[in-house]
Amino acid sequence: MLAALMLTAALTATRLAPLASAIEHYRTVETYQVTLRTAHADGEDLIRYYYRKPGFVRMEFIRPHAGAVLVYSPLTQRVSVWPLGAGRFPELSLSPHNPLIRSPGGQSVDKSDVGSLFENVRALLEQGTAEVLGEAHLDGRTALHLVVTGAPGQAVAGVHRYELWLDTATQFPLKVISRDPEDAIIETVMMDALEINAPLAETLFNPERE
Repeated sequence: MLAALMLTAALTATRLAPLASAIEHYRTVETYQVTLRTAHADGEDLIRYYYRKPGFVRMEFIRPHAGAVLVYSPLTQRVSVWPLGAGRFPELSLSPHNPLIRSPGGQSVDKSDVGSLFENVRALLEQGTAEVLGEAHLDGRTALHLVVTGAPGQAVAGVHRYELWLDTATQFPLKVISRDPEDAIIETVMMDALEINAPLAETLFNPERE
């Protein structure tokens, strides 16, 4: 915790203050919902994603596995999966680390939120480097383009380098590219239709009450 606070303070004192600000701003976020477009070696995923502190996650699959719903509870540390739709038979109860529900890049459901991304970025920065490449425009939105690279041989969750485009309005990432130690792209994630701190019904994370 002390190291994280010291790193945040160091970031704030540099031209990477926008990254420190985004990390700090995320602490004030209670909920968010977004549509994730993820491109990877095996194809492309389209998922409607819901998050509520302290770590509840709901994913509604649009492509592939259309109609499937996945809900993670930090209280039980289990993932409920409905392949045919929320609340419909069959229902599976799995560990978040089960390979059946890990992303093609190896990401687990319990570490899929923006906060976990920022934690990984901060871990890379402890020994790595970062640079600001300037502003860019993505789908009519203005974003700050940052690159964070780990020290030689360093990787966090398999990632050696992140490219992030932070929305200058919301401070959320609009686009993230992750690369492995060989600089090959692991995946590219786009975040669309973002809503921050919108009320989320209890039933979203407890589909049996829907």
